[in-house]
Amino acid sequence: MQPRVALESLSRESLPAGVWGVVATPFQGSTLDVDLDSLAELVEHYATIGATGLTVLGVFGEAAALTADERRDVLETVVECTSLPLVVGVTALATRPAIEEVLAAQEVAGSRLAAVMVQANSAKAETVIAHLDAIHRATGAKVVLQDYPLASGVSIATSTLISVVTACDYVIAVKAEAPPTSVAIAELSAAVGVSVFGGLGGQGLLDELMAGAAGAMTGFSYPEALIACVRAWQQDGYDAAQYELLPYLPLINFEQQAKVALAIRKECLRERGLIKDSGVRSPAAGFPENLRASMVTHLREAAAATETAKTTVKTTVGSF
Repeated sequence: MQPRVALESLSRESLPAGVWGVVATPFQGSTLDVDLDSLAELVEHYATIGATGLTVLGVFGEAAALTADERRDVLETVVECTSLPLVVGVTALATRPAIEEVLAAQEVAGSRLAAVMVQANSAKAETVIAHLDAIHRATGAKVVLQDYPLASGVSIATSTLISVVTACDYVIAVKAEAPPTSVAIAELSAAVGVSVFGGLGGQGLLDELMAGAAGAMTGFSYPEALIACVRAWQQDGYDAAQYELLPYLPLINFEQQAKVALAIRKECLRERGLIKDSGVRSPAAGFPENLRASMVTHLREAAAATETAKTTVKTTVGSF
């Protein structure tokens, strides 16, 4: 097992380690209007369980399916409901519309904006660097560079990502979501001097932490499990982190099913009472009803694990 990466090894400004929750955008009713009340409840839940920060208007937030006005409403609601630092996703792969998205986010979030998350938009280092440079010159924003080929359609070599981050000192983190993630994270964390985060619902979290990840930047219907895992890793290493995450792995795996992952996770959040409705906007596929029995089983197991963890904490505190 590789040793845990010390924060002192980060050689330049870097996004804080931990779990950055990726926030879903709840919709309601047959018209799928944005449900700002549910959004507020979800954001407040993240704050109470100890998230390091929040990632808003990302892929899981269905930002590409929102109008500009809806994106503003979502971000305004998040800013009003929590004091956590924010990373705001940029949907556009082209430079000019990306700049417009960043400026709009800055207008709403102000100093609360820790960074914007920009996807690698080319396999060529010089193209990505020019894209990021133009965004930074126009806005001054710090950048989380996201490598997520499933969403962007762009496959970029890890060595190229390293070149980009090295050339762009305003990049303060990398979100690595191109499988095998642990291989990419090991190479990136050894070379770039900034935090590297895994995603993909936490499916590879333990391996990513062993590879040098600073934590997770992802969505999951039980984000408190990811937070407990990363904290345990930081304090006591692999065995403690595995103990915290193991009961939730069946649900993590269940949620990450191709094509329906978004709908499954939103239905899980609805079942937990964290949002009122689990609707998704086209082109996302809806929740498959023939998976409901499996979902109920996995959620029951996760809820039992959470209650056990709460009891253990109370017992430990009461023993002093």
